[in-house]
Amino acid sequence: MKKVLDLLPSVLVGALFLFGGLNFFFNFVAQPPMTGDPGVFMGVLFSSGILKVIKVLEVIGGALILFPGKRALGLTILAPISVNILLFELCLAHQPGVGIALMVLSAIIAYQEREKFKALL
Repeated sequence: MKKVLDLLPSVLVGALFLFGGLNFFFNFVAQPPMTGDPGVFMGVLFSSGILKVIKVLEVIGGALILFPGKRALGLTILAPISVNILLFELCLAHQPGVGIALMVLSAIIAYQEREKFKALL
C-alpha cells in the first residue's frame, strides 16, 4: 500500500502533463476559447510559438517523471511550468484550479527525491 501511495503523485503529475501536452498536438478534448486577459496571454504564447515549446517540455517531463530513475529530471523540467500554471490561474484567470494540485504534488515528489536535489543546495 505504501508503494502505491509513493507512486501516486508521480503518476498523477506525469499523466496530467502527458495528457495536456499531447492534447495540444492531437486535440483529443476540445478546449473552450479563453476571453479577457487570459485569452490575450494565451494568444501571445500561441502566436509566438512559445506554447509549442512548453507543450513539448510537458510531454518530455511528464514521460520522465513516470520513470523512478528519471523522476528528479522530470520534476526539474516541470516545476517551472507548474509555477507558471499556478501564477496564470491566480493572477490572470483569478480562479485557482489544477495549479494548486500540481504544486502540492510536485512538492511531494521533490520531498521523495530530496537526496537527488541536495547537491543543488
